[in-house]
Amino acid sequence: MIELKQVSKSFDGHRALANLSLRIEEAKTTVLIGQSGCGKSTALRIMIGLIEADEGEVVILGEKLSPANVLSVRRRVGYVIQDGGLFPHLTARENVTLMARHLRWPDDLIRARLFTLSELVQLRLDRLDLFPVELSGGQQQRIGLMRALFLDPDVLLMDEPLGALDPMIRAGLQDELRDIFRELDKTVVLVTHDLAEAAFLGDHIALLREGRLVQLGTIADLTDTPADEFVTEFVGAQRHLSLLAGGE
Repeated sequence: MIELKQVSKSFDGHRALANLSLRIEEAKTTVLIGQSGCGKSTALRIMIGLIEADEGEVVILGEKLSPANVLSVRRRVGYVIQDGGLFPHLTARENVTLMARHLRWPDDLIRARLFTLSELVQLRLDRLDLFPVELSGGQQQRIGLMRALFLDPDVLLMDEPLGALDPMIRAGLQDELRDIFRELDKTVVLVTHDLAEAAFLGDHIALLREGRLVQLGTIADLTDTPADEFVTEFVGAQRHLSLLAGGE
């Protein structure tokens, strides 16, 4: 479904990605994880064409991504960022239906899609008439997810979608997201810094370090057959953090 081939990217002389090659399986959830600055968000933005790789190529939905087709490809890819990325001057309804209205969808089709997605993300329809500032963090994320799914994309990309939420709200949304992923059976790429979240949501986990892929596999692969010492240290550090959080 998505393949990065020897992709490199630098910003002001700093190498964010270094010859990264990665294959994303269709109808699976792949989680990109790693330390801050490892390149996981950069990789996601390159997949959707928000930034262009310095070297290498991106193949998505059977097409090599290029300036000529990037806009058409984006319409087949949903994108969710932290805090929902909603336009503050638009109501939730206007945010969700923005692209559909731009593409001149019929009003009855828009209404039907709104109803379907509000049921999917468990959001009351009356919340759609509020502005983002009037919504809770969890509601904003639900609206962001509805917007990303509105055109029924083939691929869903999510960049730390739950990172700014209260832990209890975050845990509840993790449950909901996993159910949504299973119901929709879409290809999902999700960025997080939380290994527990990656294990809970992901079919596969791609651990990055300094712009390179260290290991791609299941959580069992990372814990039981680590590719190198860094994988062991990364998993161990996350386990220690969870113990501290639990007061043990």
